Amino acid sequence: MYQQYYGLSEKPFSLTPDTDFFYQSFTHQEALNVLMVAIKSGDGFIKVTGEVGTGKTLLCRKLLDALDTQYNTVYIPNPYMSCNALLAAVLAEMGIAEKLDKENYLACINDYLIESARQSKTTVIILDEAQSLPEESLEAIRLLSNLETEKKKLVQIILFGQPELDEKLAKSSIRQLQQRIMHAYRLKPLNRSSIRCYIQHRIRSAGYIGPELFDRQAHKLLFKISQGVPRVINVLCNKAMMLSYASGEFHVHRKHIAAAALDSKVSVPVQSGRQGPHYRFQITMMSLLLVAVVVVGSYQ
Repeated sequence: MYQQYYGLSEKPFSLTPDTDFFYQSFTHQEALNVLMVAIKSGDGFIKVTGEVGTGKTLLCRKLLDALDTQYNTVYIPNPYMSCNALLAAVLAEMGIAEKLDKENYLACINDYLIESARQSKTTVIILDEAQSLPEESLEAIRLLSNLETEKKKLVQIILFGQPELDEKLAKSSIRQLQQRIMHAYRLKPLNRSSIRCYIQHRIRSAGYIGPELFDRQAHKLLFKISQGVPRVINVLCNKAMMLSYASGEFHVHRKHIAAAALDSKVSVPVQSGRQGPHYRFQITMMSLLLVAVVVVGSYQ
């Protein structure tokens, strides 16, 4: 809708986890480094947790891109399934589902891992949204981690999940799995100084060439509202750019962020001197303009 107006090749603030937009913040780059070192060390079990919207899935996709042909990867994006269904999904990702005889899941997987090891390939199983794993499926994951030779683990398992994953792993019934986790990393939101760089990175990656679009007050309000959560930043920036375009402006100001937050039903901190009815009316009208732009765009 506003791509041509800003000279963009695509939307810079899409919620799709596109690795072309991966921003190397300190926390995300450190997490990726930890994952790569742990995988190369053959340490077996790794866990990455973070609040909703902090970029776990994008990090997961970036990791998959970073693993070269030396690795066989198995990616399960939504592991909310029974034990057998999960193991069947692993077999399907390995490309050996036809070898299943009755319910010999672990035997099939073990044969695959041994053959991969003979070819000097490391197998990495990645489970996103791991907090949704039922306890019986977590037990299946533990059994997979038992597959090893006398010298090394045959498979590396990485769990990506929300903080609820920690609560689940703390249960006494699955404490054996918790004890096997060799590396754990907690993703943090972006800090205040990273907001500007994050926005610049996203719009430049989308093909923008020109002066800085978001002004200082816009950055400041973005941090206050989003608390550095990338998904919230993306939602607000996308709507703010739509508003700037719809109102015939070019730069994105505080008022655009405030109206985007109002449309998203997020509370907006009010600065002193901007508490009058005129300012509130202006923001309300801009949020209505945003609704109108979205409605018109849906018919185009």
